[in-house]
Amino acid sequence: MTPADLTARQARYEAEVTRQWAAQPADGAHDLGHLRRVWARAQVIAMDEPCDAEVLLPACIFHDLVNLPKSHPDRARASSLSAEAACHFLRADDFPADKLSAVGHAIAAHSFSAAIAPVTPEARVLQDADRLEALGAIGLARMFHVAGAMGGGLFDAADPMALHRPLNDRAFALDHIETKLLKIVDTMQTAPGRAMAEERADWMLSFRTRLLSEIG
Repeated sequence: MTPADLTARQARYEAEVTRQWAAQPADGAHDLGHLRRVWARAQVIAMDEPCDAEVLLPACIFHDLVNLPKSHPDRARASSLSAEAACHFLRADDFPADKLSAVGHAIAAHSFSAAIAPVTPEARVLQDADRLEALGAIGLARMFHVAGAMGGGLFDAADPMALHRPLNDRAFALDHIETKLLKIVDTMQTAPGRAMAEERADWMLSFRTRLLSEIG
């Protein structure tokens, strides 16, 4: 596919996402900016991990098509529901029928909660590109945003590093770095993704050190 073809398809896919998201609660951590960053990062990773761009593009743009809150009882099914909705749209959009299953698998496998192992290059690249969004500066911004939306605090003022209490990232956003975010590095599927994840994780630790120094 030519760059112009991909650009035209991206615009069409984003229009469909916007249409479907209109009926869902707004989520600042999962917006068009998030989808565009995932697609941009996926293209960088794919330079060393060859993929079918015709599959990777819709997988990136539609991976959060059904976006359920973290507290929703069907949260673990959100990626599978997104895959179904994406494939339904793509069939009507004259997408190659023989590539639909690859798009659906990549979308379904990107999620932490779904626990579906990625078995195609596109699925591995999408999973890494999406997980990089949970690390670095953008990861911290999204972490604090989600914590605030769920009613959590920034950190435990009496024990910010949880030295004398159990970690609780539902109550304190800072705990999420330890309970989940640092563990992402070991889940990366590609060499470029892991390298980027390690750099972003190191930056997050530097931020935490600075934050702790400021709060005393």
